[in-house]
Amino acid sequence: MKRYGIRVTLSDESTMRAPHLLGPDWETFRWYDTEVARERALADMARELRNYRRGDRLDQVLERVERED
Repeated sequence: MKRYGIRVTLSDESTMRAPHLLGPDWETFRWYDTEVARERALADMARELRNYRRGDRLDQVLERVERED
């Protein structure tokens, strides 16, 4: 089982939290075998994202998480 993860949620200001889009409770996780792989992915994910539509703000919140053995 992959142990090192990134929890992705949306900030309160994100237009993607609208009920007809992702919704206010949306979250997802990405899991990695090593801490190094997670840190590389986190750095890549932290870059500013291109929005899908003019006026949209994704404003993702990234959080390091770990599973226990």
